[in-house]
Amino acid sequence: MTFSKLYLQAGRDEALRRFHPWVFSRAISRYEGNLNDGDVVEVFDSKKNYLATGHYHDGSIAVRIFSFNATAGGPVTPDLPYWTKKLAHIRSIRKVIVTGETNCYRLVHGEGDGCTGLILDMYNGVIVLQAHSIGMHREREVITEALKAVFGDELKAVYDKSAETLPDEYGATVTNGYLYGRTPVPHPVLENGNTFMIDWITGQKTGFFLDQRDNRALLAQYAEGKKVLNAFCYSGGFSVYGLKAGATLVHSVDVSQKAINLTDQNITANFGESDDRHQAFAEDVMHYLKNHDQQYDVVVLDPPAFAKSQSARHRAVQGYKRLNAEGFKRVAKGGLLFTFSCSQVVDRELFYNTIVAAAIEAGRQVRVLHHLSQPADHPVSLFHPEGGYLKGLVLWVE
Repeated sequence: MTFSKLYLQAGRDEALRRFHPWVFSRAISRYEGNLNDGDVVEVFDSKKNYLATGHYHDGSIAVRIFSFNATAGGPVTPDLPYWTKKLAHIRSIRKVIVTGETNCYRLVHGEGDGCTGLILDMYNGVIVLQAHSIGMHREREVITEALKAVFGDELKAVYDKSAETLPDEYGATVTNGYLYGRTPVPHPVLENGNTFMIDWITGQKTGFFLDQRDNRALLAQYAEGKKVLNAFCYSGGFSVYGLKAGATLVHSVDVSQKAINLTDQNITANFGESDDRHQAFAEDVMHYLKNHDQQYDVVVLDPPAFAKSQSARHRAVQGYKRLNAEGFKRVAKGGLLFTFSCSQVVDRELFYNTIVAAAIEAGRQVRVLHHLSQPADHPVSLFHPEGGYLKGLVLWVE
């Protein structure tokens, strides 16, 4: 199979030689072939030495690399044998890092797994595919066949949920739906022995925030006998862990009534029809923090991304500061604050300094107990640190 070729300017190949998975348009010298969005393209340096293969897109990031390898016959072809071998290798890694009573995890994490633009989440036999590039979305059928080969009878269904994550014009032509099999939702999964009901069709992201698994388990270590506030609760992950660990009271807060319904559903799945220790509030979190006098031993602040671009970063930082200043006020003396940011443009140092400013504003003395991140099934390529998006702190509040 023959693919279009792309040549970099002299001296602009260093990043690719360091295995960074993006080629920026300003680094390109010339093209060979008729390139369209989503096409597979081979990338060469100015001396015509092969560097990598990826998917082309007419934009600032012109190529998203999925392979730096060449075979004896030349650069790779992303066919069924290629994807089967690649996904089998990634699955072998997941078998090592995802253990215990857990059957939901991230199978493929984009650049961190050498699959730029692709997310695959496993939910107890159902894989949800989310493509972030046109090229990777066009690979969906062959990826599905490869998943069937790798998982065999364990695979019950593959669902494509890419319409919201693809470039707007192309995404408008895409309809989410099953690529293989079908199963009712909500669908039960286990995470560290806790049951969660997953709806990948109408839920946020692929249906669940798998990236907080380790951090939920950490909260459980501190929750016994404590009063817990889970703000921005979504489907109640931290709430379930807190109750299972023996919290005396858990309040779940989210502005979305749908999120509160999901939380109640998951409480029921683990504790029966109801649990008197739990209350859920469909309310704006800032309004709740400012207008409720309840003090908590553990407060969780896990908001959605406040900024998705550099231009919104300053406003996002101010938002994190205001939120955490109010959060500190709700922490009882000697209590804990679990606070997070998933905004990629707010780096770890900036987030840390923002929380320092919030503590000063709240007038609380604070110790750092833990620096938190995403779990091992959300790996970060050493050559693409931008993939480390989740950051968090556990703070002891005097």
